[in-house]
Amino acid sequence: MGRKFFGTDGIRGRTNQAPMTADVAMQVGQAAGTYFLRGVHRHRVVIGKDTRLSGYMMESAMVAGFTSVGMDVVLLGPMPTPAVAMLTRDLRADLGVMISASHNPFADNGIKLFGPDGYKLSDKTEMEIERLMEEPATLIDAPKIGRAKRIDDARGRYVQFAKSTFPHHLRLDGLKVVIDCANGAAYHVAPDAIWELGADVIPLGTKPDGLNINDKCGSTAPELLRETVVASGADLGLALDGDADRLIVVDEKGQVVDGDQLMGLIALSQHQHGTLRGGGIVSTVMSNLGLERKLGEAGLDMHRSAVGDRYVLEAMREMRRNVGGEQSGHIILSDHATTGDGLIAGLQILAALVDSGKPASELLHVFEPVPQLLKNVRFNGGAPLEQDKVKAIIAGAESELGDRGRLVIRKSGTEPLIRVMAEGDDAEMVERLVDRICEAVAAA
Repeated sequence: MGRKFFGTDGIRGRTNQAPMTADVAMQVGQAAGTYFLRGVHRHRVVIGKDTRLSGYMMESAMVAGFTSVGMDVVLLGPMPTPAVAMLTRDLRADLGVMISASHNPFADNGIKLFGPDGYKLSDKTEMEIERLMEEPATLIDAPKIGRAKRIDDARGRYVQFAKSTFPHHLRLDGLKVVIDCANGAAYHVAPDAIWELGADVIPLGTKPDGLNINDKCGSTAPELLRETVVASGADLGLALDGDADRLIVVDEKGQVVDGDQLMGLIALSQHQHGTLRGGGIVSTVMSNLGLERKLGEAGLDMHRSAVGDRYVLEAMREMRRNVGGEQSGHIILSDHATTGDGLIAGLQILAALVDSGKPASELLHVFEPVPQLLKNVRFNGGAPLEQDKVKAIIAGAESELGDRGRLVIRKSGTEPLIRVMAEGDDAEMVERLVDRICEAVAAA
């Protein structure tokens, strides 16, 4: 059975176009609320959002859905996705909701759901919620309709939680840190947490207006961060995305450091201190071969999951590993969090910087990346990857690469894109093969 609403990371789309409409949001609230109505206690759902204009509309629709089936609602306002996961557990809620389209433009929005344990829902649970969405809602009797309440100290709770993951014997005194919050969900919490630990903080992307989230800022557009780090003589720059579950770093020279290098640093540091569990990390099929080789030199394994931080986390739990993530900057540190957390990952990088005494440009260059090229091809429907001509070209490329590299081709779970990635020691071959496949997909 196919999935009508949920993709690789919840439900996502352009606002006021199916499936990202107020009607669907209310249906999700009713269906998810019904699914999690278990036991005789008073049921509760926690709802957070990022700073998109459409967040007000989607939030109100979901409140209507949840309360109509008998769930009380706790509203957090703009808060990072990992904060919602944490507060779902902390408030003993039955369900958590994050209204966000992550790194997408402001016109998009999305819905992510967390279970009472703070983990994203399984495919099986999402399918059951979809099934309930297709049925008439079971509305509660009038006296049992849920209530909605905003809590005022959510920001402080999360800031304190994030700071608790930073080593107690270290401080950030003397460090100048630029933090780009993408005009998103962490605009008020990330600078505060870093400042409270002693750093001189230069904030960027902290003036959301509902329309400027991820607009020329944040982890997907680090140019302003690079310029600011160099111009201000900062020691490090951190860039979050719209819902603050991913992190990209810029060193003092303005060089961008991706999630693979960050995972490598954290994993090798934990291995050295004896706190890395499971004999390695979990990454995705998109992570650079250079990282795999570097970890192998230290006797560590790198397990590759499907793309999506939820799949990384599933593998981490199965393999009992406590470090995982994606090249895009989703870093999951399960000793601290149940999902990717850009601020917590950033604090671990800052701790390593202070502890080492090295400049960021030296510390963060953990391995030499293998030449890798990723291109996206937009399509307008159909199934280009099922065309015989496209299949033949892909097979030819795989044969030419052989054991000298890797080829990964997949359909995006959030956008109408085919992602084509190749890597290998021969950069010219990599570029030629990616271009050949992209041309075939575009023409299909």
